[in-house]
Amino acid sequence: MTTPISGEGGVDAYAKLAELGLTLPKVVPPLASYVPAVQTGNHVYVSGQLPLVEGKLPHAGKVGAEVSPEQAVESARLCALNALAAVESLVGLGRVVKVVKVTGFVASAPGFTGQPAVVNGASNLFGDVLGEQGRHARSAVGVAELPLGAPVEVEVIFEVA
Repeated sequence: MTTPISGEGGVDAYAKLAELGLTLPKVVPPLASYVPAVQTGNHVYVSGQLPLVEGKLPHAGKVGAEVSPEQAVESARLCALNALAAVESLVGLGRVVKVVKVTGFVASAPGFTGQPAVVNGASNLFGDVLGEQGRHARSAVGVAELPLGAPVEVEVIFEVA
């Protein structure tokens, strides 16, 4: 097993967040019948996170139409930050060993094929905050619609100590 991120030899996620000028938001309340995150064994599964800031979407619509690719990348970063907040509320970031898998859903206008670049917003945030332990397997999928008209949704699986 790898060292937890805030353990000896690991990255201090709290210090990295502060260094990046980021603070963890409050956990986004579920929009339906689910919980934000659940732990089973040494994994935490984070439900799909929308890019909500204080309950609102900074950008809504399809990427490649109403939302620019650059706005979508920032939305994916917000999704990742919300995922970290969900982990913090359940087990604490200090117990994270590794980001295992990220799945990003991008509400895409017809002909938009830049889903991988959009989901890089989430992947890069995990790398910035967690270092090598933020590297992960990933899928980036274009979809017709997302809840509330969000341009991006991200779900994550973390390994924890």
